[in-house]
Amino acid sequence: MNSWKRPQLLAALSVLAALSVLAAFSVLAALPASSALPVLAALPSGAGAAAPAPPEAPRVPHRLEAHGQTRVDDYYWLRDPENPATLAYLEAENAYTEQVMAHTRGLQDSLFEEMKGRIRKDDSTVPYFYEGCYYYDRYEEENEYPLYCRKRGSLDAPEELLLDVNELAAGRDYFAVWGREVSPSGEIYAFAADTVGRRFFTIRFKDLTTGALLADAIHGVTSNIAWANDGRTLFYAAQDTVTLRQHRIYRHALGTPASSDVLVYEESDETFDCGVYRTKSKEYLLIASYQTLSSEYRFLDADDPTGEFVLLQPREREHEYSVDHVGDRFYIRTNWEARNFRLMEAPVARPGKEHWREVLPHRDEVLLEGFELFADFLVVAERRDGLARFRVIPSDGGAGHEVDFGEPVYSAAIGTNPELDSSVLRYDYASLVTPRSVFDYDLRTRAKTLRKQDEIQGGYDPALYRSEKLAAPARDGSRVPISIVHRADAVRDGRTPLLLYAYGSYGISSDASFSAARLSLLERGFAYAIAHVRGGEELGRRWYEEGKLLKKLNTFTDFIDCAEFLIAEGYTSADRIFAEGGSAGGLLVGAVVNLRPDLFRGAIADVPFVDVVTTMLDETIPLTTSEYDEWGDPRDRTYYDYMLSYSPYDNVAPRDYPHMLVTAGLHDSNVQYWEPAKWVARLRALKTDRRRLLLKTNMEAGHFGASGRFRYYRDLALAYAFMLDLVGREE
Repeated sequence: MNSWKRPQLLAALSVLAALSVLAAFSVLAALPASSALPVLAALPSGAGAAAPAPPEAPRVPHRLEAHGQTRVDDYYWLRDPENPATLAYLEAENAYTEQVMAHTRGLQDSLFEEMKGRIRKDDSTVPYFYEGCYYYDRYEEENEYPLYCRKRGSLDAPEELLLDVNELAAGRDYFAVWGREVSPSGEIYAFAADTVGRRFFTIRFKDLTTGALLADAIHGVTSNIAWANDGRTLFYAAQDTVTLRQHRIYRHALGTPASSDVLVYEESDETFDCGVYRTKSKEYLLIASYQTLSSEYRFLDADDPTGEFVLLQPREREHEYSVDHVGDRFYIRTNWEARNFRLMEAPVARPGKEHWREVLPHRDEVLLEGFELFADFLVVAERRDGLARFRVIPSDGGAGHEVDFGEPVYSAAIGTNPELDSSVLRYDYASLVTPRSVFDYDLRTRAKTLRKQDEIQGGYDPALYRSEKLAAPARDGSRVPISIVHRADAVRDGRTPLLLYAYGSYGISSDASFSAARLSLLERGFAYAIAHVRGGEELGRRWYEEGKLLKKLNTFTDFIDCAEFLIAEGYTSADRIFAEGGSAGGLLVGAVVNLRPDLFRGAIADVPFVDVVTTMLDETIPLTTSEYDEWGDPRDRTYYDYMLSYSPYDNVAPRDYPHMLVTAGLHDSNVQYWEPAKWVARLRALKTDRRRLLLKTNMEAGHFGASGRFRYYRDLALAYAFMLDLVGREE
């Protein structure tokens, strides 16, 4: 926890310990006098206590003016994390959640032990070969964090420990290592560590020949790093300290202070971010500038780190492209005159769009999602009929083919393939009933080799479960795909409790993947379904475009239509169905419970983006300016009115709501903690039912929750217990 928060939190906790109205008043001393109300209701304690009274946040009217309209936000004050009242309120909500769910503590403990017990404690990843070494990660018994390792030349060689994250994380509430990169010589290991969860990293360097950490340290930057070929020069991206927009690329020379690092590129357009990468060929460094609807690349010979980056193709409105390199060519995935993208190539000497030549044409029914280059093959990641596909194309002009996955509902993704001269494709595969599997696919012979499938400790029989691919009719005639898994002996009589999940934003597709933890729900008779609503790209670029900007309501109505379809078909019933989504998916949950609060037994909103208009009007909040093309710019009255029509926070009204569990992260940089906190406060003040409304804030983490491989399951156990308790499944 940040040092400035520690004394504030202790002060807040001392107030809560007093559990008196006078103490609550003292916490609010920093607020305007008009807010002096009995705020934090005393929480009963002791066995057999009556139902606890929920915390009541003070109402401090704050006027927000836009387009001649005034909105009054009574909980705007929660935006100040340095006010002791803010932390006191969050801790009071945590205490209330703990007390309301106290009778499920045994169930939560059982769920946690089940989830943890299914994980192999001494697990390791499948090694991949890179520059003469095999690299892999492994865990030891009860350790929360991995050990990053390698072996030189052969898997029978002695193990070299690159980094033990457990040692670095010792004594910390949160610790994450991202952006690990071995230098081209294999002698220096660069990594970025975050100790708070707000994605401000410190880049450090380890000398792998001596095992010592170098003195070099680059503080308060991102985890985006890339080596030049000299093995002594590292490029990295830095963010704005207020908005967190990743907007500068620096060059660091080993052995020099970070204060002397050279700024090589600055992105001046506030709607763009930028990053730095190395091509698979290792011959070029790339700087990518990107936003929702546009991108732009610059390239530099990786052997000449002090040279000047050259513009590849100037940015254009609504032109997105991405780049990799092999031989004397750049390969470019582009939506130029191709809604679902196509693949082009261009000579390095003449990389501009006027010299692009088509390799793969646009297809109306197929989305080109990405590609992987090999010396003799091109592997294309596509999406057709809602499912991921791999197409293999020989570079000699021979006939291509598609990889067969053999299940009706699954997820597949190209894995780690760092070697250009390889003829083997590493990919990851899973389905709702098949644990995550790593395959090596011989591009010449088409032989498929399973390298590893996650072991489910305690036994797992996939025959006990059944997955299906469904399609729900949307109100406008569209067909919305649904992936569902349930016990094989489930009867469609409406009595099965069901958790319906969706995301539906940024063109991100929600593939049907396996979860060992989810077995704790399935074993207790739950079904689990994914609604592939508009806003994702499951059915191509059109599916995304029909769920954004002034068509965003389609995302929410699709979800409602999927729920109604599952009920009508007997998979579940309105008193047994639960909605779940996180981040932008939490926006979906918030909108849906306003539109159809009667449709769900309960809802789980994880770090939800719910205060849409206020956030998108505030350019100082992270992610705001770069997302106008996703949500709209509310400075334009048309978008303002439309966003206001669905913003969950602005549409809370005096009505009955389903049971709700809401989560937040104090250090969240994607969705600021105050959005879920304000939302819960307003719901408490206005809702007319006595159903559960719980807010759980992780006081040590950010957007992605607790760090470590086991801690996450504590939060998941709470969510599962919340649902199981409401449908009477406590065994």
